[in-house]
Parts: sequence; C-alpha cells; structure tokens
Amino acid sequence: MDLISFLTQGETPMPRAAAAEFAALWAIRRVLPGTPLSHQGEADTSEYVLLNGRADLTIGDADGAIACVGLFAGPCVITPNLARTRDGNAYATLEVTDEALIAEMDSETLTERMLVNEEIRNWANAVLRQEIQRKADREWALASLKGAARLAWFRERYPEHENGFAHGLIASFLGMTPVSLSRLRKETRSGRH
Repeated sequence: MDLISFLTQGETPMPRAAAAEFAALWAIRRVLPGTPLSHQGEADTSEYVLLNGRADLTIGDADGAIACVGLFAGPCVITPNLARTRDGNAYATLEVTDEALIAEMDSETLTERMLVNEEIRNWANAVLRQEIQRKADREWALASLKGAARLAWFRERYPEHENGFAHGLIASFLGMTPVSLSRLRKETRSGRH
C-alpha cells in the first residue's frame, strides 16, 4: 500500500490533499528481513508506518531472554516513538521479519507538524489512542485469560498473525512458553477447546 492511501483510510482519514502533503515529509524505503529499525538501549528518534511486510518489538534481558511486546503486519503504524522510548533511547528492539516497505519520519518533525496542522494532529492523536487501546487490551488478556482463552483472543484480534510470525514470538507475545502454545494449538485443532 502507498502512504497516501494509508493516510486516507482508517478511523481518522485525512483528505487526499492533506495526506499527499503529509506523505511528502516521510522517507520511504525497502527493508530486508532481519534488519533492526531500532536497538534496545540505543537512541531512537523515528516514527514508522509499515506499509507492507512484518516487524516485531522485543525486549531482551542480560541473560539473553527475549519477550515480544509487539507484532506488526502492514499496513499499520508501528508503536509510536513516545511509547517505544524513554529519554530518547529505545526500551525495545524493533526488527523487520519479512521484507517490508517502511515510511519513516523524525518524531520531532511529526510533533512540529502536529502543532501547526489540525489534520496531522487529529491523525497522530488517533494513532496514540489506538495504541493505548491495543496495549490495554493485551494487558487485560494477559492478566485475566487462561491459555486457551488467550489464544482465542489473539486469533480474534490478530487473525493474520498466527501464520505470519514465528511460533516463539507469538508464544512470548501471549505470555506463555512455546511448548504451551504448541499444546494449545494442537488441542484447538482437535476440538478440545
């Protein structure tokens, strides 16, 4: 999908002329699988729109364990910089998992444009609202649902993700082990849940 088409769709669609002007501010590039867009603990000043492809957001610890906190399939906005960074540094690693087309903009540039353009401000505020809702929804699922219900929640909220992301990433995103996820997948296929 091209950026102008993306900006003119969704909950807060921009008029085409405003979308074209806004789209001109973004840098568009093709990114290969395995390419990190940001590294945990390093400077991160970008906003991203994933026009096609897939990416994940993971947090690693000193022992090398990784927790997946975000799965993205284009077209979508990747978690805004404000929610991915602290004091200008990434709290997680953002990595492309399939060849992707990315639109990138410096977060300060976006903030400046929001201050002077109501259409951009409305779009960006809608993106933040959606991100808060997504994160709250996932928190609720992790805190209140058992394994099978959590998998059902994932399948309902992210119908294209189960076949598009690595098993281990999905398990981590759902707060379970890969073995538990395998068992639940097998049980749901056999009709036990």
